[in-house]
Amino acid sequence: MSAVDAIVVSQGTVQRRAIAKAITLLESTRADHRAQADELLTALLPHTGKSLRLGISGVPGVGKSTFIEALGLHLIEQGHRVAVLTIDPSSSVSGGSILGDKTRMEKLSMHEKAYIRPSPSSGTLGGVAEKTREAMLVCEAAGYDIVIVETVGVGQSETAVQGMTDMFVLMQLPNAGDDLQAIKKGVMELADLVVINKADIDADAATRAQAMITSSLRLLGMHGNPNDPHSDKHWQPQVISLSALLGQGVDTFWKAVSEFQTLQTANGLFNQRRQNQSLSWMWERIDAGLKQAFKQNSAVREQLPQLTASVQAGQLAASTAARELLRTWNQR
Repeated sequence: MSAVDAIVVSQGTVQRRAIAKAITLLESTRADHRAQADELLTALLPHTGKSLRLGISGVPGVGKSTFIEALGLHLIEQGHRVAVLTIDPSSSVSGGSILGDKTRMEKLSMHEKAYIRPSPSSGTLGGVAEKTREAMLVCEAAGYDIVIVETVGVGQSETAVQGMTDMFVLMQLPNAGDDLQAIKKGVMELADLVVINKADIDADAATRAQAMITSSLRLLGMHGNPNDPHSDKHWQPQVISLSALLGQGVDTFWKAVSEFQTLQTANGLFNQRRQNQSLSWMWERIDAGLKQAFKQNSAVREQLPQLTASVQAGQLAASTAARELLRTWNQR
């Protein structure tokens, strides 16, 4: 059985093992593994694109894992197969990651219709891992019709997941800060849906936060048609409150997601968003490839130690050193 058949055709333990091995191959930095990974992705591509991709972000402690488990079990009851890609922060000192998200989703991780894969961020900015997009394609090819990406959870700069999912969900706490917190730009202005979690702890605070953020989203006019904010042809970001721990409001959340998918599909923006994301992904990989080729260039590597020492000693401006290295690379 080929690797593609093991992912697409097989079920159960064989398929899980094949998915895990495929994602590990995709995450490898070895050149020979990269070539194999490209062949695998090309073979899997015809079997991808049929899932709904959800990106879920929020500060640490907001309850992302608890919510995803409650949502995943709810979706499985409705006949869906759910894949969860969780991103764990890597230590800037040791480079290691705990990768403990599966332990926080104990029930979901044991379900035969769910697949959970934790991956280290490995220094990648934006709250996701470098190969999260490729991992999503593998899960789609395996027949998971709902793919959820849980980001690191580091703050307002965590926006990369919006560029690889169909719907971006931002989770907030009832007492997340003053009024200004609700209108800060960055991750907030990209959210398609804002979820106030842990509403059971302080219902009044959750209600106030929901009203405040709703007003802020209208003020900023983030998505939809800025010239006609009341248009029923464009999605307007919504704010809902729920309690993931008690399982309250999960059905309301999924109803909003379904409405979003229906509307975006009808107005053509669903496919347009995916097409734009694919092109952005291509250019991102080009940037990464050029940077790697630059570092591996023999002339650049020969000149780099001297220029690095000059920059560190304050004898040469960093921008000047960069231009000299780029000039050397262009003359190769």
